[in-house]
Amino acid sequence: MFESIFKLKEHNTTARTELVAGITTFLTMAYIIFVNPQILGTAGMDQGAVFVSTCLAAALGCFIMAFFANWPIGMAPGMGLNAFFAFTVVGAMGYTWQQALGAVFISGIIFIILTATGIRAWLIEGIPKSLRSAIVAGIGLFLAFIALQTSGIVVANPATLVAHGDLTSYEVIFTIIGFFIIVALDTLRVRGAILIGILSVSILSILFGYTDAPSSPISMPPSVAPTFMQLDVLGVLHVGFINIILVFVLVEVFDATGTLIGVAKRAGLMPEGKPSRLGKALFADSTAILGGSLLGTSSTTAFAESAAGVQSGGRTGMTAMVVGILFLLSLFFSPIAGVIPAYATAPALLYVAGLMMRELVEIDWSDPTEAVPASLTALIMPFTYSIAEGIAFGFISYVVLKLITGKAKELHFATIIVATLFVIRFGMA
Repeated sequence: MFESIFKLKEHNTTARTELVAGITTFLTMAYIIFVNPQILGTAGMDQGAVFVSTCLAAALGCFIMAFFANWPIGMAPGMGLNAFFAFTVVGAMGYTWQQALGAVFISGIIFIILTATGIRAWLIEGIPKSLRSAIVAGIGLFLAFIALQTSGIVVANPATLVAHGDLTSYEVIFTIIGFFIIVALDTLRVRGAILIGILSVSILSILFGYTDAPSSPISMPPSVAPTFMQLDVLGVLHVGFINIILVFVLVEVFDATGTLIGVAKRAGLMPEGKPSRLGKALFADSTAILGGSLLGTSSTTAFAESAAGVQSGGRTGMTAMVVGILFLLSLFFSPIAGVIPAYATAPALLYVAGLMMRELVEIDWSDPTEAVPASLTALIMPFTYSIAEGIAFGFISYVVLKLITGKAKELHFATIIVATLFVIRFGMA
């Protein structure tokens, strides 16, 4: 059955490999189940309902990605987008969370229109090869920064912004142990090396008493009623929300697109000059945004952590299907999902990040008009904690440098449009 649905042999994979990859991806992104309710809870939303909507929206997105696009990409409410939702739209600008959900809904409709009409694909075709490679490397740097933070290796510092943390803490020590387990096993071509590393650290954490084993593995999910269909679309239809919707659309388009391109390229699903299923994958994340807004959560998007599952061998939608099933199971087994500590998944993200950095060799370093925008793209992502910001700086600098050096003929019209939209976005911020 799995062979007929996902064409496993054609993608040189097996059901077992896809299962391991799906579990690996889920473990690296399962933190969103607990983080998203906390962030959206600051906007006044019921955290129990957000927990359920997060799991359901993630499962919906994963299933669409699995059966429609057949790509190994995990979907869930995205980090960054939820922070913009809670801290900017509701917290700073004073709108209600119902209106913010309405903005997410409208951005999802725009997203689908851009995808269905082919405009989004046309925009993506305008991404220069150097920026595509830089997007992959930048996502790698972004993942590395997340991993270093969650493990405690990098901490905040009032004088220098960041510094190294307590290298003798158990979080750091377990991260280092997990990292070397993963690297060693993957070098020895042990299948599921990343998953083994994550589980090893989790078990060690329980044995040493740093993580509590769940007292009860099963708990009934709370009600989703407080957030289900609570979006206020009519409250969004005024001039003040144009900027908010524009930001949602731009961030959704380029966060999701950057992640999809980066992870798909890592999986070998986007060979140069050959057709790919990128269009279907784009439609999958577009519809997932609508579903998430109706359930009561911020924008659902492709997760960069899917790279961990790809590194474990995931190549088809079966990986995404497994992720979706595990999100549904999380509704009833949330105590077990909570056993995996952040410092158990950090080594996986750090290792995958290192592998993604090799995309930098694809950049033409002899041409400053290609190399400089690519460098900015990769560097800005971790330093601003935003994939979208890195893409924005890359596009704008690419167009400016091509124009002032007399290389305007090398510019794709889509590249100019995207750069202009980002300039407008910054101007309206």
